[in-house]
Amino acid sequence: MTETDTSTATTTDGETADVLVIGSGIAGCAAALSAAREGADVLLLTKATKPDDASTDWAQGGISTTRGDPESLKQDIIDASDGTADPDAVDTLVADADDAVAAVLIDTLEIDFDETADGDLDYTREAAHSEFRILHVDAATGTHILRPFLNHVDDHERIEVRQDTAALELITNEGRVHGVVSDEAPTGKPIYAGATVLATGGIGALYSRSTNPDDATGDGIAMAALAGADVTDMEYIQFHPTAYAGSEAQRASKRSGEAAEQDPFLLSEALRGEGAVLRNGNGERFMDDYHPQGDLAPRDVVARAVEAEREATGEVVLDVSPLEFESDYPAIAEKCRDRGIEGDEIPVAPSEHFLCGGIDVDGRGRTSLDRLYAVGECARTGVHGANRLASTSLLEGLVWGLRAGEDATGFDPEIVEAPELLNRDPKLPARFAAEKFTRLQQTMDESLGLERDPDEIARASAVLRRLKGEVDAYIRTRTARDIYELRNASVVALLIARAAGENTESVGCHYVATDADESPVEPTVDD
Repeated sequence: MTETDTSTATTTDGETADVLVIGSGIAGCAAALSAAREGADVLLLTKATKPDDASTDWAQGGISTTRGDPESLKQDIIDASDGTADPDAVDTLVADADDAVAAVLIDTLEIDFDETADGDLDYTREAAHSEFRILHVDAATGTHILRPFLNHVDDHERIEVRQDTAALELITNEGRVHGVVSDEAPTGKPIYAGATVLATGGIGALYSRSTNPDDATGDGIAMAALAGADVTDMEYIQFHPTAYAGSEAQRASKRSGEAAEQDPFLLSEALRGEGAVLRNGNGERFMDDYHPQGDLAPRDVVARAVEAEREATGEVVLDVSPLEFESDYPAIAEKCRDRGIEGDEIPVAPSEHFLCGGIDVDGRGRTSLDRLYAVGECARTGVHGANRLASTSLLEGLVWGLRAGEDATGFDPEIVEAPELLNRDPKLPARFAAEKFTRLQQTMDESLGLERDPDEIARASAVLRRLKGEVDAYIRTRTARDIYELRNASVVALLIARAAGENTESVGCHYVATDADESPVEPTVDD
């Protein structure tokens, strides 16, 4: 292929690429860039049609560095995970952290991270961090990283970016993945690759309140699980403690067509790191009653405390009066003012935020299936264990994306028989997918949310199995994207329910409530 050719070639059986990347967040972009730098021709498929359809674009607080002290960051990660993070995975993260940030974000993309008045990098601190080590741009770091990253990848001569394109099924043969079937043709279009990298993001669409984009339906996890890949730690779902609470009228399903301004948005932990405090409906600070680190306790602890105080006093607000809120955090301040929030007290509530588990991978992003990689939120590297430390998700996606992209090169695409999907009209009800999604969300909210009860988990499993059966009846006859997203969401929901039912002990963000509990919150970090 010449330099002016696209990075894929058409065959009679479909298309081929050296490396196929599914997803356009920081992890997918990093994998594509790394593979291209190794000389591979890369095809990047993404459902997104604009940057804010990717979870990275929604990330606020920042990206952690070690700031020259990897052991300190490692200990904070392990502590925040309730001692469950994989030490080897954390070693990988902290060893690569500063070089990855410097080489890609600063030197290549020239991200204009905030600086102090003296011109030095302005490091901030967030919950459960013992040091000021987080690089940021205002409180909209994800946006300022992803958009130049996407532009850089899109301009690369060895990378083709194809937007508004969904992967529906993996192409497999005898334990090896050979690519995907996309939704570019009525019965699916095979795309063959030497290696396939899943970077499909999170699962926020499974819950009615989430800080994720609407299309975060767990596609990569579902496809990998259905193909036989190992999936681990699915019960560990982190709820961010300080999302804008909104009004009762605004708490409709994210997939029901409500205006975007009604969705929850994050009040970054950087606010609390710089002095903002939580107050209950009586105007009282309360976090010191729940954890020695107070407002900067790990997310799982703060989230349960916020929910408990909302139930007890009717409301929890984030008091930003100690900050120069308007000048130091203009993006968040603008969102507040757009929603009619005046003054210094912003109503907050926990909202689904991040899946700590996912497709089980090693230090190079390799899954249990040959030539299939997973990076970013859809992957379970072991770094987060049962609870994620703030501002480590962008870093994990960057580090594992670079490592996986490099490792995924050097394989030749092989043409094997691909699944042929059907596209018959079964007279599907017009609102079938939307109504089933609402049912799925209600089940997840009620039984697999911030607190879980074993009997409720069992009942939820039964509901979800019936729902998946209904969806499967249609998936066999239609290639419609919304039906496949619903299929994927129902598969992931069942994986979550199964993992939650098998784990009877409260740890990190998996909290199992029983009648004997005296309090919905217990510390997860030693005093």
